[in-house]
Amino acid sequence: MPASATPPTPPPPGAGSVAAPASAPKKNKAGRDLRAAVLAALVLGGLVLVSLFVRKELFVVLATTASVIGTHELLRVMPSGHFRPSWAPTLVAAAVIPVAAYVMGPSAMLAALVGSVLVFILWGALANKDAADTAAAAFIALYVPALVSFAMMLLHAPDGVSRIIVFILVTISSDIGGYAAGVMFGKHPMAPTVSPKKSWEGFAGSWASCVVVGVLSVTLVLHAPFWVGILLGSAVVVAATAGDLCESMIKRDLGIKDMSNLIPGHGGLMDRLDSLVLAAPVTWAVLTAFAA
Repeated sequence: MPASATPPTPPPPGAGSVAAPASAPKKNKAGRDLRAAVLAALVLGGLVLVSLFVRKELFVVLATTASVIGTHELLRVMPSGHFRPSWAPTLVAAAVIPVAAYVMGPSAMLAALVGSVLVFILWGALANKDAADTAAAAFIALYVPALVSFAMMLLHAPDGVSRIIVFILVTISSDIGGYAAGVMFGKHPMAPTVSPKKSWEGFAGSWASCVVVGVLSVTLVLHAPFWVGILLGSAVVVAATAGDLCESMIKRDLGIKDMSNLIPGHGGLMDRLDSLVLAAPVTWAVLTAFAA
């Protein structure tokens, strides 16, 4: 090397990669801010337990509020897919349908749902809305308040608080079991174009957790036969997984990551309720038929 040549300056440590900001939240393999997610789950779970054990009508208020918030989130993101459903009648339906289900049962829920769709059609016609906008409002009513109503009908039973507890325990166990198994063993994607992190190994973990928790909760809380718990756990894991995939498809088609940033570590409320809303009618059907 010539004497006048200057030796090359070695690159700083870590060159070639962008260092994460010091303030960025730590995320695990599944991409979640686990600390924030756990804290948010504990807060939400605490609110549910307080509402159930203080006075079950408080749970009706809490679930109806969740229905309205979830509906609001969907109304807010629908324009990303060029849908513009009418806000006022859709939000009213989000509040009326679950309350009707709790007070008067399945027939009232169905009447409120059909009535809401008729209002959407008339409102859309008077407001010169496209048919797709009216269809989007009907979809939201079916997806959020109508499915939340099945939790209201679970609560309406004489042992309604116990049924809600079983419903929540079994459905949450699907998320926990699938999350743990997916992080540790997940290698075979279930639906890579819809939810890349969801694996068949995670689904197996969800099924095992749902069946174990289903048997324990059904026998200890509802005093029903153990096979009802097996049936419930197996049905709920399919419904909960379908609910998760369904919301992932909606977000993919709308081109969004989360429904909102309402809940730290989870995104929007519907990002947390996606499994619960589809598991509610399945739980209601199984327990009504076999644990009456």
